[in-house]
Parts: sequence; C-alpha cells; structure tokens
Amino acid sequence: MAGFPRRAARPWGHVVRDGGLELFDEEAARELPRRGGRSRRRRARMFMMAILIGVVVGAAWFGVQQVLGFGMFGDYEGPGEDDVLIEISPGQSIGAMGSKLAEADVVATSRAFISASEENGEVASIQPGYYVMKTRMSGEQAASRIVAPSSRVGQLQIRPGTHLHDIKQPDGSVTPGVLSKLSEASCADLNGKSTCVSKEQLRKTIEETDLAALGAPGWAAEDAAKADPKHRLEGLVMPGVYDVKPGLSAKELLHKVLSESSASLQAWGMPTIAERTGYRPYEVLIMASLIEREGVRSDFGKVSRVIYNRLKDEQKLQFDSTVNYVLDRPEVRTTAEDRGRAGPYNTYANNGLPPTPISSPGKSAIAAAAQPEEGPWRFFVKCYKNGISCFAETPAQHDANRREAQARGAY
Repeated sequence: MAGFPRRAARPWGHVVRDGGLELFDEEAARELPRRGGRSRRRRARMFMMAILIGVVVGAAWFGVQQVLGFGMFGDYEGPGEDDVLIEISPGQSIGAMGSKLAEADVVATSRAFISASEENGEVASIQPGYYVMKTRMSGEQAASRIVAPSSRVGQLQIRPGTHLHDIKQPDGSVTPGVLSKLSEASCADLNGKSTCVSKEQLRKTIEETDLAALGAPGWAAEDAAKADPKHRLEGLVMPGVYDVKPGLSAKELLHKVLSESSASLQAWGMPTIAERTGYRPYEVLIMASLIEREGVRSDFGKVSRVIYNRLKDEQKLQFDSTVNYVLDRPEVRTTAEDRGRAGPYNTYANNGLPPTPISSPGKSAIAAAAQPEEGPWRFFVKCYKNGISCFAETPAQHDANRREAQARGAY
C-alpha cells in the first residue's frame, strides 16, 4: 500500500495480520527456498574443492617423502634375489640414486637407501656407470653392494698410444689392445647368463660393417676403409674412459665408443685444424699416432717437424714404430731382418705415411701433428733414459747423438 514502509522478508510460512486478517506471506515463501538452494550448492562445491586440495597436497607430500626421504619408510630384508643392471647417471644425488633403485625394486623405498647411505660415506663418491645389483635388497645391503668394486661393470680406459690389437711384451706378458678391453668391458654375469662379446665378434663386425655406420667420423671412414680390414679401425678410438652397457651387441658396443671418440676429435678441433697443414685430416691423424709412439710429450712438436720435413723432401720416415706395428711388438729398435720385411707399414722401404694410424693418439699428439714446432730437424734418437730425444739436422749430428745415447744406456 503506497506510503507505508516495505515489510522485511518473513520466514517461510509466517502469518501476518492486515486489518485483523491473517495472511500467508507468499513472497517470502517463494524467495527463501531459492536462496537456500544456492547456499547448499555453494557448500557442496567448497566441500569437493577441499577434498581435491587434500588429495593434491597428500600426493605432493608423498612425493617429497620419496625424493627427500622424509617420514617413515619400508625396507626389505636380506641380500636380495635376482640380478639387475643399474645405470648411475652423471651428477645424480644420493636421493636420485635411491629413487632409481626403488623404481627397479632393488630397495623397497628410496629412504631405505638414503638412510643406509648416511652410514656409508663411500656412496657419495659413486661414479657414473653400470652396476650389477640385486632386486629386493635391504637398504644397507644395497649401499654396501653398490660401492663394492666387483659390482661395477662396463668400464674401459684407453690410454694414449694403445693399439687396436694386443701387444706381446719382451717378458712374454700381453698388453691388451682396444678390442680386448672392449670385450672385457662387455662382460657381466646376470642371473647365470654371460653378456660377453668376444674379440673375434668385434673383429668380424669391424671387417664387415661400414665404418661410418659404426660411428666413425665421415672424414676418416673413407680413407680407413681402404686399409687392410684388420687395421681399418686403428687410431679411431680415442684415449678416454668409456662406460658401455653389458648386453649390447658387437655393433652397438663399437658404435658407442666410436661415436664418443668422434665427439672427442671434434672437441679437439678435428678436422678443422688439419686444413692449414696441406694434408687430409686422416693423414694428420696418422702423423699424430706416429708422434704418440715415437716421442714423449715434451718432444711432440719436434717429432712432428721431423715428419713434415721428411715428407716435404720425399725422404723415407724410417720409423721403427711402424715396422714393429705389424709385428705386434712394443720394441723401440728393429733389426736388419725386421726392416727388410716388405709391407705397407715399413717406412724404411716405403715413402710417405703408413696406410693407417698405428695407435690411438691423444689430444696433445693431434695438436702437435696439426702444428709442428718450427725447426730444421730430420733425425732424432732417444738419448736419455727418461725418453727424451736428441734432434739433428744432418746425418753426422745424428750419429753423434746416437753415440751419446748409447753411452748413457738409453739406446
């Protein structure tokens, strides 16, 4: 009714009086249920949101416990059951190692391994590579096993000057070559089954497979393929430490070390640094292998210059290391009979470089082959027992150096 103040909303079903009549407030009856429905729906949505947040927070907390090792944890008992191969990646923390071991069921939880590692300081010094572990080990047993030298598999080290094939020493002992080292690294005993790949399998793969397909650099593969199949891979496996996975095939093993070697060569500047030499990159690699076998590091630059000077004037290199290479001997000196043997590696009989490298050259030897020290030298001889050589320009100077070397007992 105009002029009167508007009544406040009444509760549902409230009776009002108007001029003595009891009236049912229909407006309130229509309005109140509508507001109550919205409120209930809002409360339901808030309830569901709270449940969802709780689930997310709970899952996140569980993940934190697994990664960082907080809270309670389960653990297996005993030394374990089946063999399993585990790879530890570079830079992995103990927590990350624990997670990887838990994923492989080596330990029940990452915390079991982390807790045991806190009592075993050697775990922190674990190096990247492959390790033979057991499934369902206690954390303590897992920490003890992973630091045991016998658990580490798949590693080989190639030192500068290593040959592709084995070398027989004067005392009858054998120095393993690249193929022997790779064969040994391929071996692991997993649940009674050996993963070894033999030297013969590796050798056959080299002879029957395109070198570029094995991972050799393209600039070397074409020249190397022209050589005797027995020697075509010589000098293409660079010095370094390699981790190969036991269980790989011969081709996979070779591809692993050759592709990493190619990366090393590129990091050392090959083939770019060969461009200023006037020789093909593969020829520079051959020179580097000769330098590695003929001199000590302090003499590398001078040995390199002798090679360049002799090649320039088409003078035979006359390196004993090339003659002994095909004889699989480490001797510094050769006999007249040795030097009289015909063959492509006899630099007493042939001009120029041998057809392949004769060893695995290191970074320093490759750098010296690409940039020899300036000088007129054409001869050198080891004249000190520590391996240092004396260099000469003329045969007369060289003969004098040889006499001094013999007097010192160095030659």
